[in-house]
Formats: sequence, C-alpha cells, structure tokens
Amino acid sequence: MNTAASSITVIGECVADAFTDPARSLPARLALNVLPGGGPANTAVALARLGTPTRFLARFSDDVFGAFFRNHLSASGVDLTDSVTAAEPSTLAIADLDETGQATYSFFADGAGDWQWTPDELSATAPDGDTVAVHTGSLALIRPPGGRHIEDHLAKARENATVSIDPNVRPLLVSPAAYHRRLHHWCALADILRLSEDDLALLLPGATPEEACDTWHAAGARLVVITLGGRGALASLDGARTSVPAPAVAVADTVGAGDAFTAGLLHRLTALGHLGGRLEALTLDDTSDACSFAARVAALTCSVPGADPPKAERLASWPTR
Repeated sequence: MNTAASSITVIGECVADAFTDPARSLPARLALNVLPGGGPANTAVALARLGTPTRFLARFSDDVFGAFFRNHLSASGVDLTDSVTAAEPSTLAIADLDETGQATYSFFADGAGDWQWTPDELSATAPDGDTVAVHTGSLALIRPPGGRHIEDHLAKARENATVSIDPNVRPLLVSPAAYHRRLHHWCALADILRLSEDDLALLLPGATPEEACDTWHAAGARLVVITLGGRGALASLDGARTSVPAPAVAVADTVGAGDAFTAGLLHRLTALGHLGGRLEALTLDDTSDACSFAARVAALTCSVPGADPPKAERLASWPTR
C-alpha cells in the first residue's frame, strides 16, 4: 500500500463549545469563550495536523458558527470539498469544567443541521481510491434522520475501506439505551471500535473492559480499544489484549482527548499500512505501537485548554519518557 497517498474520511458533527469564563463574567453578565468542537470534527483536525490527508463530511450551517467551523478546519488542513452548506442552525454546547479538567455539557441541538443528512447528499461523497478508512460516530451516527443514512453509507464504504466508529455516548441528548440498540449493528459495520470507560459504563453497566471487548468482538468488531483516562488504554484484537500507559502530563482539561486518541490510532495504523481492509495483517505488537502513539497525542491534547490537538512537529519534539 502507498501510505503516502492514503487518506481518511471523517463523517460527523461540528459543535460550538462555549466555556464559562469567570474572569470576564459579572453578577449580571455571563461571559463565554467559544471554541470549535464536536467529536468527529476534533478527530478530523487531529488527523490533518498529524499529517494524514483528511476529508471531512459535515453539514455546516450558514450561521456565524458554520463559518467559524469552516475556518478552523481549513486552517488545520482538512479537506472540506464534499461538505454541505445547511440552512439549519449549528449545534451549541455549554461546557462546565470541574477542578480536574473534566467537562460536563448542556446541549442545544434540536433541529441542528448536523443530523439532517440525506441519501443523495451522502451518495455524492463516495470515497476515492486513496481513501483507506472512514471514521464516524458520536451524535451524527445516532440522531435521526441522518444517522441511519450514515450507516448505509458505511456499508458501502467498507467494500474498499476500513471502518472506524467512536460511539461517544451523550446521555443528555440520546438515551444510552438507543446506543445499546444500535451498537451490535455498528460492530457488524466497524473494523475498529474506540470508546471510553465512561461510554462502557453507560452501554454495558457492570461489565469489565475485557468482558465488553469480547461482547463487541462477537458482534463483529475486530479491534476494540477502550481508553481509561489517566490509566491509559486497553486494546483487544480478536480477543488478544494489550495495555498501554498514559504519558504523564500536566492536565489543562480533557476536552477532545478521546478524539485525539482516535486520530492518533488511525494515523499510526495508516503509517503501518494496516488500513484499507479488514485489518487482516494487524498484529498485537503493531496494535500496541499504534495505541502508544495515540496515547501521546491524547496526552498533549490534555496539556492545553480545549480540543487543540498537536501538530506532528510538536509531537516529534516531545520526550518519549
């Protein structure tokens, strides 16, 4: 495989993440600092900054946030050629950070453009011959009406590309039961399933990560990776396990860390020549290598405020120990 020409397509939403800004707030005025976010958009940005040619399929509103998203993604080198301009509004999330940098969100998403994909829009964005993987997940994959159309698109795309899914469960907007009902179908489509331990607790309450991996392998996913925050990540390839630690870093916040991990994983698997099919040649050693690289990308993302993943140059200059 010519990995130099290999590209990845990401499908999903952009979200305006509005963080409270106590320094500029007054008793009668709440100041917000708005940053570009949304799991799939964060992953696309991180991939492009690492040097993977990345195409992002999104429905950008024609409101002020839509222009903001386009500028942010384009500045990071993401190809927006096949994205859609939508009449519906952008999705807004109000984020509140606790003392550890963990974010909780309030969403304003009903009727937003992100969920309105049509079969015709997606059929016009068929992957080209250089596309080795299609990644999606989060709210765009679960919310109607667009979610089922994205599923249909994945079924066609997997004929020539590896499929990666990150459920990124958002219980404030969609019941975990709805994710649970679709997850077995997603595993049948996906070669790679990446999720967090928080997702695991919502999807399979009481299950250990190992038990969850076996459940999702049985449903069809060959590679399951569960990120464990500061404890690193567990990866399971057809039931063979490997664990990687999380690099030590001063945490500013954890916003976008999981998305950055996914990008690092896909970037490294591309470089190792494993994407473009059903992961037939992937070994546990290469899985561990890719997850260790992904953990470094996630750690550097945690070291700065917001979903601001590192460029390849910064990653290369960061000590490995």
